Amino acid sequence: QVQLQESGPGLVKPSQTLSLTCTVSGGSITTNDYYWSWIRQPPGTGLEWMGAVVYSGNPTYNPSLNSRTSIYRDTSKNQFTLHLNSVTPEDTAVYYCARGRIGTDEHDYWGQGTQVTVSS
Repeated sequence: QVQLQESGPGLVKPSQTLSLTCTVSGGSITTNDYYWSWIRQPPGTGLEWMGAVVYSGNPTYNPSLNSRTSIYRDTSKNQFTLHLNSVTPEDTAVYYCARGRIGTDEHDYWGQGTQVTVSS
């Protein structure tokens, strides 16, 4: 059973960089045919896919966030990390990490989500 767990600060000040880490257990982030995503849900809106790191290590990003987003992985820890810079209150959301299968936009395993608030 694959499990994902998000960790990081719950409060970030405007203009700072938000960093969240997803720790994966029960499966390797280097396993063929999967990608590992960050997805968020601002209050009162739907889910927004932010980007992902593919099993090969290559990142891919939502074009609307591309200039502010970077995703890295640490294979020794089986973790992947999101960095979102120059945050504003509009980046307040529940942030999820999840596993997707290459060739689809479906995610079969999700973390429980972590609330991040951007406020001074």
